[in-house]
Amino acid sequence: MTIFCCQTEANRLDALYKLRLLDTPPCEAFDRITRMAARVFDLPIAAVSLTDVDRQWFKSRVGVEHTSIPRLQAPCGTVADTSGVLVIPDLLENDAFRDSPLAASGVRYYAGAPLITADGHCLGAMCVLGLAPRHTTQEEIAYLSDLAAMVMAQIELRHAVGRVDARSGLPNRNQFIEDFQDMQRDSPPDELRLVAVINLATPEQLDSAARVKSSSYLDELVNEAAQWMRSQLGLSRRVYHVGDAQFALFAPPCMTVEDYVPVLKEKLRRAAGLASSRHIATPSVGVAPFVLGGANCLDVLRTAQSAAHDAIGQPGSIAVYSRSEDAACQRRFLLLNEFGGALESGGQLRLVFQPRVDLETGNCVGAEALLRWKHPELGNLSPGEFIPVVERSGLAQATTAWVLNAALRQQRLWRHAGLDLLLSINVSAANLLEPDFVAQVEHGLHMYDLPASCLELEITESAIMSHPGRAHATLEAIAAIGVRLAIDDFGTGYSSLSYLQNMPADVVKIDQSFIIGLEDDQRKQSLVTTMISLTRDLGHRVVAEGVECGEVHTFLRLAGCDEAQGYLFARPLEAASFQAWCGGKVAPHSQGRLLRALA
Repeated sequence: MTIFCCQTEANRLDALYKLRLLDTPPCEAFDRITRMAARVFDLPIAAVSLTDVDRQWFKSRVGVEHTSIPRLQAPCGTVADTSGVLVIPDLLENDAFRDSPLAASGVRYYAGAPLITADGHCLGAMCVLGLAPRHTTQEEIAYLSDLAAMVMAQIELRHAVGRVDARSGLPNRNQFIEDFQDMQRDSPPDELRLVAVINLATPEQLDSAARVKSSSYLDELVNEAAQWMRSQLGLSRRVYHVGDAQFALFAPPCMTVEDYVPVLKEKLRRAAGLASSRHIATPSVGVAPFVLGGANCLDVLRTAQSAAHDAIGQPGSIAVYSRSEDAACQRRFLLLNEFGGALESGGQLRLVFQPRVDLETGNCVGAEALLRWKHPELGNLSPGEFIPVVERSGLAQATTAWVLNAALRQQRLWRHAGLDLLLSINVSAANLLEPDFVAQVEHGLHMYDLPASCLELEITESAIMSHPGRAHATLEAIAAIGVRLAIDDFGTGYSSLSYLQNMPADVVKIDQSFIIGLEDDQRKQSLVTTMISLTRDLGHRVVAEGVECGEVHTFLRLAGCDEAQGYLFARPLEAASFQAWCGGKVAPHSQGRLLRALA
């Protein structure tokens, strides 16, 4: 809660500072409203008070000589904290303010209405003060709130961005917010309405165009789209330019999703045929329903933007907002946001270890280290849920660093206990692009006094092929220091013989999708047999993932597969359980050292 409050205050101050109002000269537009407040309430003191970190600064004031007072024990500070109207009939009768500087100066009465931005941040208060106790009517509170709204209108007019986008000439996001609020006020409550958001291009297309074309490309794209939409909708309908290459519009009243989506599809089809950018830009449209009366403007806009993103690649390039898709997206964002703290907390993440078994001898010859996350509130999270999210984020490198350190620390403990096994960890595409990744691996081995041969890094084909030149250079450098390399999930990516021939890999791991159900599938058996034969002919050791039954175990052994891992042998085990499991399943020389160490 404290962190949340601190963040809220930081955001409020950021909104205040962006307006550049503090310590600016007096302005007649604000002074006129302040004088009006004093006359309406028939009080000697009125002010437009802005709440800074430690002071209340007066943009406008009547009956006050100084330009600021300390924030501590100032009623306007409470208004800023609560974003609500505050009325104190008598400061001397109020426990919170009887000892305040205002009360000491003779002030007895206070009333303040919040100055709230369109984004919901309270900048301060429109306040009136008196030297005697006073009663306040509901009508006076309404007057004060209207005066506060007038102050905010002046602030937005003078300091916020305008209402028209300079590039497209269309109403902008601020105008969208204002029109939405007007529609909420003037339309029947509980009326169902629709909003559509149009993305002119995918983020990747905009990024590619920015790299190869001049900055005028986006201007031309936006202008072409704006002209076409104006011609289609006419002067009676508004289109809003709400993002760099993003527009929004409200559907006509009484229009249903079933009626509106076909209309949008047809217009989008015609637009794509006319646009000069049709070969390099792919528009998408998101439609979001909302109910007037209780809807939040920015939430409605966000849901439509989410639907437009979901529409990318869909038939017709149009999608209607899905609560389940949105919940999944927000869940992914939550996990990503929380995972950074998990890396630093020291108590949420751990490694478990799945044995790798030699199919000829039955001995355990290695283990794959697998990351697990127990969230303090969400509990145990599936790696299939959080790992893909992390790998696509900026936390991928830090995650591998955490796993590498934890795995090497555990490997040292096992080796001191006489358990001499190969330990594998997974590496992402981002790691292969790190200029110092090989140095990190070397440093970890040196820090834990471990030989390079005890470590194996597993890399997927897709991770290598995303940046093949730089990835291959990194892999060659890893192999040069003696660390083993394994191609993970083999068969699901590129899998060409020339690709295998050029890889400095020691091991190829056949993906479990080829292994599960192998006992009853002759096509799979033929394919896996060929994969094993070709891979071994190229000099690689073959490991099968996902072995769950004895029939598959026998088939793989007869087909020449070297190793296997899967539930037939053991599920991923905690470190202590893994060591106990390995007691009778390690190679003879390792088992002897282990028994002597435990004696």
